[in-house]
Amino acid sequence: MSQFRVIVSGGGTGGHIFPAIAIANAIKEKYPDTKILFVGALGRMEMEKVPAAGYEIIGLPIMGLQRRLTLQNLKFPFKLIASMLKAKKIVKEFKPDVVVGVGGYASGPLLKAATKLGVPALVQEQNSYPGITNKLLASKVQKLCVAYDNMDRFFPKEKIMLTGNPVRQDIKNLEAKRIRGIEYFGLDENKKTVLVVGGSLGARTINHAIDAGLDELAKNNIQLVWQTGKLYVDEAAIAVSKYQDKGIKTMPFISKMDYAYAVADVVVSRAGAMSVSELSIAAKPTIFIPLPSAAEDHQTKNAMALVNHNAALLVKDAEAQEKLISTLIDLVKDDEEQQRISKNVAKMAFHDSANIIADEVIKLIKR
Repeated sequence: MSQFRVIVSGGGTGGHIFPAIAIANAIKEKYPDTKILFVGALGRMEMEKVPAAGYEIIGLPIMGLQRRLTLQNLKFPFKLIASMLKAKKIVKEFKPDVVVGVGGYASGPLLKAATKLGVPALVQEQNSYPGITNKLLASKVQKLCVAYDNMDRFFPKEKIMLTGNPVRQDIKNLEAKRIRGIEYFGLDENKKTVLVVGGSLGARTINHAIDAGLDELAKNNIQLVWQTGKLYVDEAAIAVSKYQDKGIKTMPFISKMDYAYAVADVVVSRAGAMSVSELSIAAKPTIFIPLPSAAEDHQTKNAMALVNHNAALLVKDAEAQEKLISTLIDLVKDDEEQQRISKNVAKMAFHDSANIIADEVIKLIKR
């Protein structure tokens, strides 16, 4: 059998990189001889994460346009032209059978160059409101794999396939991991536990609201696994020092996310596409606090896709300080409401997304 050649492009954030790696892994599992090359943006997270996952990556000098007026924007056209030329060279030299775009700066120049040269292409859109790169590419590619309904508002209907977002495999079968998670975090298995995650850098609003509510949480016998992000580590350590015996644990980053989900009765989270997909598969009752500065307010739209099905709660970022703790305590105390949300969110979860997308990629090659 001939060896397939695939370029996967995109990145900028973990939310783009993780699905890209999951799709690549699924293709490799089905066709181990496939040669996969990643193309990312120089200086961004993917330049480190992709090699760590065992794949080769080439960086483009592309940058994003700042929304406010800034001198950085003067560099944009030059970097775009340089990236277009480099992308064209990569496609000509690597000779891919298919290209896959996952959103983020780098996928624009690469997919534009590839489709111009007649290479079939597939785009995976993680959000309920697509980024500008994927909107611009929609007319050029053969297939659009999406995670939400009603995406024909943005994309040609005949190209859309509802696949969900690929998530890490280790968040399935969480029930079996609960006891190990309790030991790992040093918790009391008879107390209710809240997991707070604001993304790898943390979330200032969420951190401040939790900090201000520690007394209330401790009084209500609620344990806390709190990912603060690296910028809030010291403040959080001081804040929780008097609650050491109350099961209030802080850390800059949680590496064993499967254990964190396994111990959580309720979760507080931003509403990035990957968080929403993971929490749906984990079937956890979640209070989403969307990041207000996200492009096109897409985090609010991601969260509302669940809230509209009674599958999550939402507290606005601007209201977190006054409403988060009371909403959280009410939910922790209401077992029936937790079960209702869990049941509803489980119905919205997509399983096996990476494999389904990998099959579509191979179909484009064979076509």
